[in-house]
Amino acid sequence: MDEGQHLDPTAEISLETVKERSVKGIITLTGRTLVLNVISLIAQGLLWAYLSPDEFGVFFVVSAIVNFLVYFSDIGLAAALIQKKEKPDEGDLRTTFTIQQILVIVIIGIVFALTPFFKAKYSLDPSGQMLLYALCASLLMSSLKSIPSVLLERKLEFGKLVLPQVVEQLVYNIVLVFMAMKGFGLTSFTVAVLVRGVVGLAAIYALQPWKPGIAFSRKSLSGLLKFGLPYQVNSLLATLKDDGMTLVLGGILGTAGIGILGTAQRLSQYPLRFFMDNVTRVTFPAFSRMQDEKENLARVVTRSIFFICFLVFPAIVGLVILAPILVRVIPKYDKWTPALIPLTIVSVNVLFASFSTQITNLLNAIGKIKITFFLMIMWTGLTWALVPLLAAKFGVTGAAIGYAVVGVSSGIGVYIAKKYVNFSVNHSIVKPALGASAMAAVMLIVRAVLPATFYSVSILAVVGASVYGVVMFGLIGATLIEDVKKSLKTVFSK
Repeated sequence: MDEGQHLDPTAEISLETVKERSVKGIITLTGRTLVLNVISLIAQGLLWAYLSPDEFGVFFVVSAIVNFLVYFSDIGLAAALIQKKEKPDEGDLRTTFTIQQILVIVIIGIVFALTPFFKAKYSLDPSGQMLLYALCASLLMSSLKSIPSVLLERKLEFGKLVLPQVVEQLVYNIVLVFMAMKGFGLTSFTVAVLVRGVVGLAAIYALQPWKPGIAFSRKSLSGLLKFGLPYQVNSLLATLKDDGMTLVLGGILGTAGIGILGTAQRLSQYPLRFFMDNVTRVTFPAFSRMQDEKENLARVVTRSIFFICFLVFPAIVGLVILAPILVRVIPKYDKWTPALIPLTIVSVNVLFASFSTQITNLLNAIGKIKITFFLMIMWTGLTWALVPLLAAKFGVTGAAIGYAVVGVSSGIGVYIAKKYVNFSVNHSIVKPALGASAMAAVMLIVRAVLPATFYSVSILAVVGASVYGVVMFGLIGATLIEDVKKSLKTVFSK
C-alpha cells in the first residue's frame, strides 16, 4: 500500500498524514501544555497555602455532582463522530448538537431542582450553592464547544485544538489564585469557572468556525448510536467509579476527609495530566483511522504507551519521594501532612492508569467497545466493593488502598488487548518500570542522608533524573536518541 494512499475512498486524510499528524500532535500538545501544567501546578501550590482542606473538599464534592450528571448530557454522539470512518455530514453534526443542547438544559433543570437535597446532604452554604450553579453554566458553555472540537480532532489538528485549552486554563488559574489570595475562599472557584467557560467558548469558535444549527436526522442518529451508546455506557461506569464514589465518600469521610483524599489523588495525577492526556487525545482518532492497518497500529500503540510510561513512571517516583520534604520545609503546608500516606498509595493506581487508559483507548478505537464495557464493569464493581468498605474501616488511608487494588487489576486489560493488537509490553511498560525502580532505590538512599531543605530537593531531583536516564539508555540504547530526533524532525517539518 502506497504511503500517500488514503485508508479508504471516503477517508479525509492519508495513512502517512495520520502518522505525521499523530506524532506532531502528541509532541505539540505535550510541549505546549507542559508550560500550562507548570503554571497550574504553581497555582495549585499557592492554593494549598490559602485554602483549607474543607474548602477543597466542597469543591471536589460539588464538581463530582455536576460531573456525575454530565454523563446524561451526552449519549456518546461526539465520540461516535470522531470514531466514524466516513466524513460526517452537516446532518450528523447538527443532529448531535441539537440532542446535546436538549440534554444539557434538562440536566441543569435537574440540578436546580435537587439543590435543597445537595445542600442538606453535603452541608453546602450559599457559596457552595453558587459554585454548583457556576459549574452548570460551565457545562452549557462546554457543550457549545463540542462540534468545533470534533472537527479539529477528526483532522488531527491538535495545534489549533490546544490553544483554547491553554488560554482558558491560564485565565482560570490567574483568576482563581488572585481571588484566593484576596480572601474570597470558595467563591474564587465560582468566578474562575465562569471566566474560563466564556474565554474557552470564544477561543474555539475563533479557531474552528462552525455555524450552530438545530436539526434532527433519524438516519444520522441511528448510525451514530451504534458506537455512541456502548461508548456512553462505558462513560457511565467510569462516572460511577470516580465521581459517584466521591459523592459516597463525602458522606463517609466528610468534606475535610475528601479534601485530603482528593488532594492526594489530584497531586498524584499531575504526571498523567502532563503527559498521558495529550497522547490519548491524539491517539483515539489516530487509532481509529488506522484500525485496518494492524502492523502499523501495533507499532504506534507500542510507541505511544512507551512514551507515556517513560515520562509518567519517573515523575510519580520523584513526586512521592520529594513530597514529604516539601511539606516539612513549607510552613503553610503542615495541614497537608495527612495526605502524604494516601498520596503514596494512590500513586499505585496512577502507575497502572498510565498504560491501562491507553489500552481502553485502543479497544474503543478498533471498535471493541463491548470489551471495554466488561472491563469497566469489573473496575466499577471492584471500586464500589472495596473503597467504601475500606474507607469506613480505615478512613482516608483505607480509601486509598482500595483505589490502589483496583489499579492493579488493570493488568487484565493489557492481556486482552494483546489478542487484538500485538504491541510490545516489554518495550512499552517493563523497561520504563525497571528504570523507575532503580531511580526510586537510589533516591531513597540519598534522601535518608540529606537534611530536609530546598537544596536537598534539587539534589534529589538531579540524582533521580540522572539515574533514570542512564538506566534507560542502557536498556534501550541509541533507539531512544533516534526517536527523539525523529520526533523533533516531524514537529519542525512543514
